[in-house]
Amino acid sequence: MTDTSETMFDDTHTVADQRAGAVRTHGPHPDRADSLRTMVDPDAIYRHASGGQPSWISDTEGVRRPLHIGRWMGGSAATAEDREVDDVILDLCQGPTMDVGCGPGRFTAALAARGVPVLGVDISSAAVEMTRQRGGPALLGDVFDPMPDRGRWRRVLLADGNVGIGGDPVRMLRRARELLHPLGQVVAEFDARPTGVRTRVQRWETHHHVGRWFPWTHVGSDAVGALAEEAGLVLVEVVERSGRCIVAMGVR
Repeated sequence: MTDTSETMFDDTHTVADQRAGAVRTHGPHPDRADSLRTMVDPDAIYRHASGGQPSWISDTEGVRRPLHIGRWMGGSAATAEDREVDDVILDLCQGPTMDVGCGPGRFTAALAARGVPVLGVDISSAAVEMTRQRGGPALLGDVFDPMPDRGRWRRVLLADGNVGIGGDPVRMLRRARELLHPLGQVVAEFDARPTGVRTRVQRWETHHHVGRWFPWTHVGSDAVGALAEEAGLVLVEVVERSGRCIVAMGVR
């Protein structure tokens, strides 16, 4: 998921955080009201967020960023600019596609509607349920576990910054490479800003609920070439649109 914000900053922010719209709070519990909120499992907070509750990502450094729920859900909930970028991503998914971290299934369902063989994969049963309800096939599981048709997928999609899943983008890209057909491509979304590679421990929050902490790596456009090379991939195409950076990478 991509983060933006609407709040003021203090002078302890990095330039990248200020441009992303992050607000620095004080410590890992931004509003100091965790005792008034309920700790819930990932599926529960997933449902709260997808149901339209205002939601944030907060990290252990004390930075909170609002989530673009409309962008994440897609369709009529997204802006015209977000839908335009989604179309760019969809157009790059030529041939059988695995959508890793498919979330509520906007890409999986859209590809299925286009007649593209596709499989969404997510560790959240709520995400898999939503994807199937939208008409997209989805598998509940961890992408690092055995996956169907390994070595035959023409595209592996890592949208919404999902290259950062697990806090190790090189491992994720190498896994995507393993899943690809030799002539296939990884289609991934990165931060369009030159922010390097930043790993944080973070969690989802709503006004009334908090999720569990998990590692996530944010990768800026300036780091893509080096990461691709380390993972055994080569840049094929880079598209920047509406402040988002979409990259297609082929197998070396």
